[in-house]
Amino acid sequence: MIKKNKIIFFGTPDFAVTSLDALYSNFNIHSVVTAPDRKSGRGQKLNESDVKKYAQKHNINILQPSNLKDEGFINEIKKLEPDLIIVVAFRKIPKEIFSIPKYGTINLHASLLPNYRGAAPINWCLINNESKTGITTFFINEKIDQGDILLQDEVIINKEDDFGKLYTKLSKVGAELLVKTIIGVFNNSLNPSKQNLDTEIKLAPKLNSENTRIDWSKPINKIIGQVKGLSPKPGAWTMIKNGQDEIRMKILKAEEKEIESLEDKIIGKIVVENGELHIYNSYGITNCLIIQMENKREMSAKELINGLKFEENSHVY
Repeated sequence: MIKKNKIIFFGTPDFAVTSLDALYSNFNIHSVVTAPDRKSGRGQKLNESDVKKYAQKHNINILQPSNLKDEGFINEIKKLEPDLIIVVAFRKIPKEIFSIPKYGTINLHASLLPNYRGAAPINWCLINNESKTGITTFFINEKIDQGDILLQDEVIINKEDDFGKLYTKLSKVGAELLVKTIIGVFNNSLNPSKQNLDTEIKLAPKLNSENTRIDWSKPINKIIGQVKGLSPKPGAWTMIKNGQDEIRMKILKAEEKEIESLEDKIIGKIVVENGELHIYNSYGITNCLIIQMENKREMSAKELINGLKFEENSHVY
């Protein structure tokens, strides 16, 4: 019976493909809804989403609406008569859509809701130096990431985890949890629970040029957390003043360096010591390991030191 139930999958990036692949192996995925093709690069080549590429490979019906509230698109979904809609890494779904399926519309979110609701949950749990995070499946309602919770799975954040590693880890855990959730919903064996929204909640706002810029007045562990949470992309960034040059640099991997005294160092100063690129602040030293200068490839700090002469007064800001 479960295999006969018709599911429509909404998603766009590779994170969603991991879930789509698991669902395709276990359920009847009738259609996918994904973002329209986008022009990008110097040649303005049309790029297809990862979900679209997967659907084409497996001959799944594809819908690419530019407006989810378009009457024609809404009618098309109604005609398909889905039993369930699944949403993974997609934009906000209007009520005209999420109210259509018999069993409702389920979203997969990469945090332990209600904490880190918003656009960038994986980034922010790392930026805030959390020791654990997780995955939540919940019924969509009109408020973003605030619907009734179905299942959750906790994931430990390891010391070496950055955004890229945790992204991959959570995509796999999420796919498994989604399979369990769908089986439970179809079998009516789950008990959805209201989110506790009365407590103080940590949010995961959209990333921008301001909240990805490194604030060198913060403790070193906060800076390292920001680097991890934004690596490999979009990258925690800073400006370097080197002689007459002002250069934008991303720091993609860094560590805290032990220091006995800061008395003889200027805060914010860049110091090349023993082949390492050190940045000082009032809390200690950030040892930059992997960096990326603007419009350049990523490289080790040693490569940068070999190719760029740092002046005596070089500093970050």
